[in-house]
Amino acid sequence: MIDIKKIRKEPDHIKEALSIRNDNPDLVDQILALDAQRREWVAQTDALKAERNTLSQLVAKQKAENKSADVSHWVEKSKAIGDQIKANDERLAQLESQQQAIVSLLPNIPSDKVPRGTDENHNVEVRRWGEPRVFDFEPLPHWDLGSNLNMMDFERASKLSGSRFVVLKDKVATLNRALISFMLDVHTREHGYVEVNVPHLVKRESMFATGQLPKFEQEAYRTDPDDFFLIPTAEIFLAGMHRDEILSEKELPLKYVAYSSCYRREAGSYGKDVRGMIRVHQFEKVELVKYTTPETSFDELEKLTADAERILQLLELPYRVVLLCTGDLGFGAALTYDLEVWLPSYQKYREVSSCSNDTDFQARRGNMRYRNAQNKMEFVHTLNGSGLAVGRTLIAVLENYQNPDGSITVPKRLIPYMNSIEIIP
Repeated sequence: MIDIKKIRKEPDHIKEALSIRNDNPDLVDQILALDAQRREWVAQTDALKAERNTLSQLVAKQKAENKSADVSHWVEKSKAIGDQIKANDERLAQLESQQQAIVSLLPNIPSDKVPRGTDENHNVEVRRWGEPRVFDFEPLPHWDLGSNLNMMDFERASKLSGSRFVVLKDKVATLNRALISFMLDVHTREHGYVEVNVPHLVKRESMFATGQLPKFEQEAYRTDPDDFFLIPTAEIFLAGMHRDEILSEKELPLKYVAYSSCYRREAGSYGKDVRGMIRVHQFEKVELVKYTTPETSFDELEKLTADAERILQLLELPYRVVLLCTGDLGFGAALTYDLEVWLPSYQKYREVSSCSNDTDFQARRGNMRYRNAQNKMEFVHTLNGSGLAVGRTLIAVLENYQNPDGSITVPKRLIPYMNSIEIIP
């Protein structure tokens, strides 16, 4: 959430930030208009409170000088003022609620390092690793590979759950589990993250703190009547875990990793990636989250991105790193690197991780602060990234490691997690 003080002080800067993000700069004027009304009501209410205090002092003085003095007029006037204060407070609450509702719709302000652009076509490639495999046969897409092996079942998933679901079976299911264990082991043993096993249901407050609500409520799965939400990513829990807490600078950076299933309606994606596992309603991720100081957050983002890249390197999967432009930036992000893995079926790189610095955007929404060396309270910076999206990594392994006979060679680093199986089937 953007600080209201910053909106008051730098309205033109905020408007420009909204414009380059393809968002509505008029929201700033709406916020400031409500803010002006609110401040007028505050001033009026403060004046009424001062008048009531004066009357109370007069009544007390009169009673002290003459216990039988008639102060009923002042008492009635004081009561009338109290009723007006109550009415003003109710109006103030309404104005503050309206203002808060609009402020909560504002995305984070892009970093100066973010290239300007309207959509993904203006993203900037930062680097590549590895070379796409040149096949001496016609490679199959993952949906054919998995189906031919009888280890990936879209039809039964559709029968039981509807479209955009998949059932993994036998050794492909084992390979999926191997990827999860491998990722968690690398991030905890080599990169120093603390593993967390997270609930899949969270409160509305947690969704708000991490920027999912109110903007993306239609994309989320909600339970009724409990008003719980199925997590769209483990980030919701990890990045909100210290909500309403005060940390010590000595604790930072905090580094968490969690595996979870993720649930998204994908309401805006119908007609896109209708085949296979690229875009489904339920998928799995290994998520990385950091809490840092403002001074170190962008350096820590580089480290987090490198941690996610390491998984692809160890699996020997070709990929590229892309810096997202302003028009493609996520709602809470100030800067984002996408990791895109090469998929032979698409003949292009596809996203397998987004690594973002949300600066103090989530911290303000969730009231997550730390006490610095000068004993001053500041908001932490939060970072997040997939390390990696498991399903898309599975797709990449199946397609890049396929053989002419339809079998799959298991990547070397995964063989110990596959009970020494080297070939599927």
